[in-house]
Amino acid sequence: MTISYNWLKQFINLPWDAEKTGELLTDLGLEVEGIEDFSSVKGGLEGVVVGHVLECIQHTNADRLKVTKVDIGSGEPIQIVCGAANVAVGQKVPVATIGTTLYDADEKPWQINKGKIRGEVSEGMICAEDELGIGKSHEGIMVLDAKLKPGTPLSKVLEIENDKVFEIGLTPNRADAMSHWGVARDLKAGLLHKGISTKLNTPSTSSFRIDSRTLKIDVQAKNSTLVPRYCGITISNLKIGPSPAWIQNRLKAIGLTPINNIVDVTNYVLHELGQPLHAFDAAKISGNIINVQTLPSGTKFQTLDGIERELHEDDLMICDAEKPLCIAGVFGGINSGVTEETTSIFLESAYFNPVSVRKTAKRHGLSTDASFRFERGIDPNVTDYVLRYAAILIVQLAGGQITSDLIDVYPKKIEDHQVFLNFEKADKLIGEEIPKETIKEILTALEMKINNITETGIGMTIPAYRNDVTRDVDVIEEILRVYGYNNVQFTQKLNASISTVLPGEDYGVQNKIALQLTGIGFNEMLNNSLTSPKYSELSELIKENYNVAMINPLSQDLSVMRQSMLFSGLEAIAYNNNRKNSNIKLFEFGKTYHNFPGGRIETKHLSLFITGLKAEGNWATANTQSDFFFGKGIVSALMNRLGLDDYTEEATENDIFSEAIALRRNKEVIVELGIVSKKITAELGVDTEVFYADFNWGAVLKQISIKNLKLKPIAKFQAAQRDFALLLDDSIGFGALREAAFSTEKKLLKSVTLFDVYKGKNLPEGKKSYALSFTIQDKEKTLTDKQIDKIMKKLQQKFETEFGAILR
Repeated sequence: MTISYNWLKQFINLPWDAEKTGELLTDLGLEVEGIEDFSSVKGGLEGVVVGHVLECIQHTNADRLKVTKVDIGSGEPIQIVCGAANVAVGQKVPVATIGTTLYDADEKPWQINKGKIRGEVSEGMICAEDELGIGKSHEGIMVLDAKLKPGTPLSKVLEIENDKVFEIGLTPNRADAMSHWGVARDLKAGLLHKGISTKLNTPSTSSFRIDSRTLKIDVQAKNSTLVPRYCGITISNLKIGPSPAWIQNRLKAIGLTPINNIVDVTNYVLHELGQPLHAFDAAKISGNIINVQTLPSGTKFQTLDGIERELHEDDLMICDAEKPLCIAGVFGGINSGVTEETTSIFLESAYFNPVSVRKTAKRHGLSTDASFRFERGIDPNVTDYVLRYAAILIVQLAGGQITSDLIDVYPKKIEDHQVFLNFEKADKLIGEEIPKETIKEILTALEMKINNITETGIGMTIPAYRNDVTRDVDVIEEILRVYGYNNVQFTQKLNASISTVLPGEDYGVQNKIALQLTGIGFNEMLNNSLTSPKYSELSELIKENYNVAMINPLSQDLSVMRQSMLFSGLEAIAYNNNRKNSNIKLFEFGKTYHNFPGGRIETKHLSLFITGLKAEGNWATANTQSDFFFGKGIVSALMNRLGLDDYTEEATENDIFSEAIALRRNKEVIVELGIVSKKITAELGVDTEVFYADFNWGAVLKQISIKNLKLKPIAKFQAAQRDFALLLDDSIGFGALREAAFSTEKKLLKSVTLFDVYKGKNLPEGKKSYALSFTIQDKEKTLTDKQIDKIMKKLQQKFETEFGAILR
């Protein structure tokens, strides 16, 4: 949210500059994320001064150019070559001096430099309106008041407005601060607490009057739940045109583009007082009646952006006797808005049900300044006041007369609510005792009416516009943000509770695995559980009819819950790759969601993603690319850490992987791992090989118990390592070889690893070469070469007999 410093000063006399005011706003909970300079003219006309033309003669080498001598108040007159036909001796003109930066129509900067034009020196530029950015005229140079003194900065002559604009990171609960008025209310309370008393100036509506009752438009709003309050008034004999500079400057400062005097007033009042307004062309309202109602599902309606939308039966609409005119609180219709031909309007000011507006806005993917406020809850008790104020402004800016009574449909007033605060609870939550008188002063400054005070607590009435303050803890938060978090004293005592985590408890296991992964270079990611339904087209495992669809999706790309952890991980890889980060190790704990015929199911997973280099090279080593076996080694280490190392491996095939295996334990698949199919990675914009492992975390937790913990002493005697290179049939997997090795030597064989696979040239058809490494160790003594050779001979015979292996 953007707030203008100058605009704030219309409401409150600020004794500080913008920077210090920004600090106070941040302390009050309205965090100022940045302060930007604004000028009503780009560049603020810095370097442009008043000049007095002393001499003007024809250029000797150009018929359309004049050579002038101009006094700019700096001593000796300067020479300027000018192409304007209307330049003449005695004029006071705007002069852009050397070094001045001006801006073209597209706001691109260009600088005034000393140079020669057709052989004559030119030391500046005499400017037209469009060259200065203060108008569109380029018929000739701008002629100023003859009384002006040469050298006077033009910014002072034209009263250029310079402003500071706060960018405030507003939290969703602070609907009351979504306007300059709301921010000024907070500043008043903050200043008062600091001992600076100041008055809050609110716009007066004392000049409001009804000129006639010649254009009456009736209002029917039967559903008081959806539209608790609706006000309207007609204004006739208007003249549509541009707004005056002061209102345009206010809108430009906060990033809005002025349109015309009617629309500009509605935008101005919205950002000034926080109440959205909508102006209808009265001539386009059939039957002179406004019906606030819902319409049948499927009704077509074209909004201001030219898009035809299909309405939902719960969408609240503003209609006339024949047709819908506007989506209430969200967006206007293309056929009822104000145009250059408009001469009379019906001006709407309303309070719509926040939940209804929020659902409608999300349903249609619309987010407007009006819906942003309505869906968070505005002040229901200033609706008529704001309407009178806006009507006064419109009459001032566009002429015309107010031609109807102010209609106010408000069947049941939204009352202020009561809250009681216990002092002891406040002291306990805040951490120190704040004097009761200070609490009373803060609450009064925040416009909370004090009903009674006792020794134990304080009763108060909270204004309806503070819909975020409903409980005593909310009041404590209000007190603390004005009192100042920084003013709460720290104590030397630290209280903490110690919790015990059982060995198989999810959090404890998850934390151990996360620490192990981060320790070997992984980064944890947290992806959105919402994803795109188009991913069901990329794999047969993702069934479209199993999707859990959102009723009110944020967008089409976030309209279903994810059925797989894969795609959000690949999106993260693509994002990193596009930013030149190609060596990636990521993991995520998260859930998948399925809408099976038997019911909806959530399943927790741990996913791993590896792509790029596993180790970057240096002067001593080359780059090492990550591959399937690198990823499998990490998965194996995690299984060991989990105490689930007695698993079996089996080949698995699906269209997610190009090659993959599954690790099974107790007849249940614990993890699937492999290289992601190139078809899928290409679709996600990833052009590198990606290793992906998907742990079924529910299965992991189910099989973990304290019995899985294994303690063993560090061996005293050195292990021996031997290698085999075996020629095998292509169908034989490493898992079978590993199992056979341990069945042959159960006591001394500690590990079997596969460190090289070769297929291709110089090998017979259907054959492959496996290079295996065996670790042999005796915990009681050092092994001799004879004992090791005997074990290796037994393993060789086993491989030759059972698998037809040939030792290479």
